[in-house]
Amino acid sequence: MNDALPTPRYGRLIGVSLGPGDPDLITRRGWAALQSDARWTYPVKKAEERSYALDIVVRGGIDVPADAVELVFPMTRDAVALAKAWARAAARTAELLAEGRDVAFLVEGDASTYSTFRHLARAVRELAPEVDVETIPGVSSFAAAAACADVALAEEDETVAVIPAAYGVSVIDHLLDEFDTLVLMKVKPLMDEILDLLEARDLLATSCFVEKVGSPEERVVKDVASLRGEKVNYLSLLLVQNPKRARGELRRGCRKRAAEIGTIVTTVEAEA
Repeated sequence: MNDALPTPRYGRLIGVSLGPGDPDLITRRGWAALQSDARWTYPVKKAEERSYALDIVVRGGIDVPADAVELVFPMTRDAVALAKAWARAAARTAELLAEGRDVAFLVEGDASTYSTFRHLARAVRELAPEVDVETIPGVSSFAAAAACADVALAEEDETVAVIPAAYGVSVIDHLLDEFDTLVLMKVKPLMDEILDLLEARDLLATSCFVEKVGSPEERVVKDVASLRGEKVNYLSLLLVQNPKRARGELRRGCRKRAAEIGTIVTTVEAEA
């Protein structure tokens, strides 16, 4: 007689990207996942606190299932507290998946960009390597911010870098010489220091601040100097364009080939 316990048949872990705040930016694929039989989980900073990700879905008119589960990810630099929180979240998620039902983890923005989802997926797979993970992509906060601010992140051969502002002004100062556009994420702690740098480099006029993009509290500020001394929201970013950047020489092979194709097309059209 074999008394071994049966191996659980795990459901899939699905990272459902919701976009930055406007429910109209949820993709059709993400919407379908929300309407499926998957068990919802969503992140909060504290137990029984409002979830920004969940609010996006609620504003979209979808009722929150009664069996939705919150997962606590505290905002702390305490490595021990963070490790314990991640372990609890991963263990709870693995328990839900072991029931054989898919689990949809709600993610504001894009699940592959500065998201808790990838960390959660790794932690779950350490507990249950056989779990299948699906990531549904979504609109990132900086793509939505550029759209609502009516600016381009990059055109033609321009370069763009996306970095957390927490790297500090010395790193930002260096990268301004390397990229045409910088997207500075989570600028709240260093806002005034960044403004000082932009003023020193004469880049205030080509910078734009966006806060809680897509939400009812969305704010776009082109006069970024006016933000000096203000306590901005955690969900805020700066788009900084440096039109004065000295660029290196590009490899011309691809561009030359493109020009040749353009000439051929023009000739054919003329002959037609």
